Amino acid sequence: MRSSGIKPNVFPVDAMKNSLLIHLISAVVLSAGVFPTSGFASTIDEQFACKSNAHTFIANLINSHLIDPTPIRVEANSVNAFRPTHGTNLTVYGLRVRAVFGYQPGDPTFRHGNGKTSSSPIYGAVVFGSSESVEAQLRQAGSTAVVQQVIPMMLSAIVCET
Repeated sequence: MRSSGIKPNVFPVDAMKNSLLIHLISAVVLSAGVFPTSGFASTIDEQFACKSNAHTFIANLINSHLIDPTPIRVEANSVNAFRPTHGTNLTVYGLRVRAVFGYQPGDPTFRHGNGKTSSSPIYGAVVFGSSESVEAQLRQAGSTAVVQQVIPMMLSAIVCET
């Protein structure tokens, strides 16, 4: 396999989590035009202080009817991706959310994938914005979340590992 010589901009987590983000983005981009947004935004800023856990993060969004309870994708490592409910304008620090994701080992809230499950809990959101602008907004807000560029200048993932 040839290398292009270009190194991807990734943060230091295991390769399965990086693979998850690539697959999540595919699902998000394919559904990008399907869900209109309303004039009212529901913000989930407080969750990105990264002091919560994946179960609480996803369960609260489901119980508040902000995300569909059925995952749009389940990765081999059991990380589940969910989309905002129809008509919901979900935001993190003013950035529009296209999908949220999470997994917590041993938690029946999350469907199991067909591969080796992730050993650590993880949750986050895929948002519109360059990694640089998202990073700046998170640091200004005091968040300890990690930002990963997904599609340059377009989509980024905000990730909390608990």
